[in-house]
Amino acid sequence: MSNLARQRKASIQYGDCLIDFAIEARSNDIPKVLIKVHPDCRVVAHVPPEASFNEIMQAVKRRARWIYRQIDYFKTQQVNILPRNYVSGEGHFYLGRRYLLKVREDSKCTPAVKLLRGFLEVNSRIISPDKTKSLLLDWYKVRAKEIFDRRLDEVISQTLWVKEKPPIRLLSMQTQWGSCSPKGQLTLNPHLVKAPRECIDYVLLHELCHIAEHNHSENFYRLMKQVMPHWEKVKERLDGMAYFYLNDV
Repeated sequence: MSNLARQRKASIQYGDCLIDFAIEARSNDIPKVLIKVHPDCRVVAHVPPEASFNEIMQAVKRRARWIYRQIDYFKTQQVNILPRNYVSGEGHFYLGRRYLLKVREDSKCTPAVKLLRGFLEVNSRIISPDKTKSLLLDWYKVRAKEIFDRRLDEVISQTLWVKEKPPIRLLSMQTQWGSCSPKGQLTLNPHLVKAPRECIDYVLLHELCHIAEHNHSENFYRLMKQVMPHWEKVKERLDGMAYFYLNDV
């Protein structure tokens, strides 16, 4: 794939729209060109090493209509998201539900975040957008660690190839919900805790499948189908809200 090594970006025309996309080489275990549209509207074609540039272009052209719709969808989401001011009345997600933010100033209180009667309540001695944002981020990370660990206990019994519970570390990412290291450590995005439990389970199962199959091979997708037969619908649901969850804080 020497020509492809030099061709890392390309574009196609779809109607009046020019669609730019990046080309990323993956292992031989990927049987075909996989195309992803990220919430920030980046388009990436993940390709096997033996794929020719013409094959890649044809694969992207075949998905042009879908790519165009995904880009349009994510652009619409971006327009609907208002800048965060971290003041009372804003909506913030947790486990798939949107809670109204309630900021309270109390010079004698211990700074804390609580879920209280449909509100996400932030108590602080000094009120400022930066302080409220910091308290929220810390709260999400604590809740993420607890929820992810609990959900892992629930779903791990479905993955018979996993011999022992893998460790979890948290890492904020803009384009990934999770990853699995060659040694089996799971890295999860704490923003995932804003999604419904079923979406969290999907990401956990996806990464647990990578313990057996390190690439997105046919065997990998066969395992995913075994542990979550409707995983594609769950993934679509998660992808559809990704921009909101990733830009919620």
